[in-house]
Amino acid sequence: MSNDLRTTTFSLEFFPPKDLAGEERLWQVLKQLQPLKPDFVSVTYGAGGSSRDRTVRITTEITSRTSIPTVAHLTCVGATKEYLTEVLMQYKNSGIKSILALRGDPTGGPSANWESTPDGFDHADQLVELAKSIGGFKIGVAAFPDGHPASNFDFDKDIKVLLRKEQLGASFATTQFFFEVSKWQELVERLQKNGSNLPVIAGILPVTNLKQLSRMVELSGTKIPVEILNRFESVKNDPVTVKKIGIDIATQMGSQLLDLGVPGLHFYTMNTAESTIEIAKNLGLVKS
Repeated sequence: MSNDLRTTTFSLEFFPPKDLAGEERLWQVLKQLQPLKPDFVSVTYGAGGSSRDRTVRITTEITSRTSIPTVAHLTCVGATKEYLTEVLMQYKNSGIKSILALRGDPTGGPSANWESTPDGFDHADQLVELAKSIGGFKIGVAAFPDGHPASNFDFDKDIKVLLRKEQLGASFATTQFFFEVSKWQELVERLQKNGSNLPVIAGILPVTNLKQLSRMVELSGTKIPVEILNRFESVKNDPVTVKKIGIDIATQMGSQLLDLGVPGLHFYTMNTAESTIEIAKNLGLVKS
């Protein structure tokens, strides 16, 4: 998946639009970002598996309409094994080579109680096994530098889960967004001490909207350092300055991660282009 001109992958994540107008905006953003030659893009599922059909369709269309490789998300939420097999075959027949196998969040968010689906899966490792048995996919999984709400932020348990997913066929991991580089470093070091060779791509969220950030933090359990909160506090009613600070923070994080040899930087674009373009240029991931 790596671009020949760089050793660190540069990738983008979008959320599925809710309507046709949002879909049109997504295609415009993709058009803006395509010249950056990202190594891959991915499209998320909504909470509780909502927007699944739109996600599958748009992911397939990105592969056919642009030159950008696509990593297709797939979650266990509300899905039977038969349905998941059908989606995997649909992805495979559409030329998609990589998937991100996720348990997914319940309708109420990551901290809500998990509801099993009859003839379905309760854990992402089962989905990894299914994708591996079908064959033809590079399988990615999620990693959580700040811990996962479903494990009550038990870091030891999270490491064991990642190791099992690797054993079952996962060949890369992409993290939830985070704000402390030391957390990514600790996660990677713990995996390596346990004999893991799993490349851990770092997820970065360029902050552009504080209300949106607050909602995402609430859902994910990601910790925001006090010094970062303080930087935003005095400018919270100034969206231009908020965006500029978000770019500065993401650029600093990206630079530190690159110095640590991160295998990839994955930007949660929130379906906008400008901040990601500027950060990528600041980091030398693309030509100015």
